[in-house]
Amino acid sequence: MINRFKLVINFMIVLMSLQSFSQALLKEKSNFTKQDTLRGSITPERAWWDLTYYYLDIKVNPEEKFISGKNTIQYKVLEPNSVMQIDLQTPLKITKVIQNGKELEVINDGFAHFIKLKDSQNSNDVNSLDVYYEGNPKEAVRAPWDGGISWKKDTNGNHFIASSCQGLGASVWWPNKDHMYDEVDSMQISVNVPSKLMNVSNGRLRKIEQIGDTKTYTWFVNNPINNYGVNINIGDYAHFSEVYDGQGGNLDMDYYVLKYNLVKAKEHFKDAPKMMKAFEHWFGQYPFYKDGFKLVEVPYLGMEHQSSVTYGNQYKMGYLGNDLSGTGWGLKFDFIIIHESGHEWFANNITNKDIADMWIHESFTAYSENLFLDFYYGKEASAEYVIGTRKNIQNDKPIIGNYNVNNEGSSDMYYKGANMLHTLRKLIKDDEKWRQTLRKMNVTFYHQTVTTKQIEDFLSTETGIDLTEFFNQYLRDTRIPTLEYKIENKELKYRWINIVDNFDMPVQVTINEKEQWLFPKVEWQTLNLENKNSTLRVDKNFYVIAKTLE
Repeated sequence: MINRFKLVINFMIVLMSLQSFSQALLKEKSNFTKQDTLRGSITPERAWWDLTYYYLDIKVNPEEKFISGKNTIQYKVLEPNSVMQIDLQTPLKITKVIQNGKELEVINDGFAHFIKLKDSQNSNDVNSLDVYYEGNPKEAVRAPWDGGISWKKDTNGNHFIASSCQGLGASVWWPNKDHMYDEVDSMQISVNVPSKLMNVSNGRLRKIEQIGDTKTYTWFVNNPINNYGVNINIGDYAHFSEVYDGQGGNLDMDYYVLKYNLVKAKEHFKDAPKMMKAFEHWFGQYPFYKDGFKLVEVPYLGMEHQSSVTYGNQYKMGYLGNDLSGTGWGLKFDFIIIHESGHEWFANNITNKDIADMWIHESFTAYSENLFLDFYYGKEASAEYVIGTRKNIQNDKPIIGNYNVNNEGSSDMYYKGANMLHTLRKLIKDDEKWRQTLRKMNVTFYHQTVTTKQIEDFLSTETGIDLTEFFNQYLRDTRIPTLEYKIENKELKYRWINIVDNFDMPVQVTINEKEQWLFPKVEWQTLNLENKNSTLRVDKNFYVIAKTLE
């Protein structure tokens, strides 16, 4: 997800109604406010304490579109302080904060709320407080891209409700420490809803309590979880399940769908165990065996909520029945099942510390789509797919955003990022080494938040290639490396143009039907050829442009 699913919808083959909306969302923001800094930076009021546990206990009133309840926040004191920042977005309001029976003063600054603690906060202490809140949360206009709560109804007139909040922040519907750098270690989620409805959240269902004409569903998350990965999904659900024999043993795979979709879901969701088999092959063991895996039907397209992946692709193959690559391969799988589940490894297991580095989530996950194809249909099919998605690349701005202001980079983090990784696979020259690198990456950064530098350094070390300029080119520059060349008589002259300083990536080409590697630099290089009528073709697997000079 997405965002966390937050895909650019300006592709010509998807619905025209989404194009203008997504383009408006992705406009460059250059003037950042104090609120952007409070939301996007590790403020002093956040830095002194480490999250250990949340207990979110809420009541959802569908008729009034109203949420009320509390979040118990447990934390370890890293260094003494007396002011804590908790985030909650209007129109929701914090009604009171209690610690050790004492009501605390709260100073509001927009979406940031500064709690003045009365008791001493000593290093290494584990303390907790209760944040009570209520209100009508922001309603999502077109989820998941705008974020908020979707208050919909199914075709039988039953309430059908779901949260989605990547980028915007989980504080749009519940109070928390709303920054990616600090993931809570574990979490309990209790949601009270009308009796005829069910709530599905992350982790495992612990109990169901009947309370008058309502029911409370309590779920428990055993693993660290990022805030935007927490979700509520409320509807008239049917449930079915299976046990997958995975690399970590028996994995419970549960499915929650609207009752009238049960029959087709049982057939269509066969892509889920197929996904698990392919991704455990490429990325290693599913990261959340303790919490199981769920697909949950929702009234929007879908998102990567941890162990509670949401689904709204209308039981169609591809992306709402479309192939984003234009090759036909994109109709071999349900896009939402594959893409959003891929985020369990990249976004939920390995999470960016700052949203500016969201490419770590989206580039690897977009790339996972063609690895799924590779597993079932072969390397050529997967290459055709990812190369086909290049038409969706805009090169409008760098993939990496601005740090400390909750700002993501270009939507090119999806398919430019995927093609960057596809290019890297070619540079490595050893598919098994590449697979082991991806698997080791998920072990090295298991359940961690990371920076771009950590990922860059890891990949440089594991591949044995200095990838500094490679990543500078594809993540921090909008130009496509261009191999400029000319053939005169029996001599080939070639060089890179449209590149960052010191970019010298080798590239594989075919000269007179013979494959070989070239090592271009910014200066002209020369290669003697066997005949004067030679032809050159750049390997299509490299995301570069070839330009011949007459």
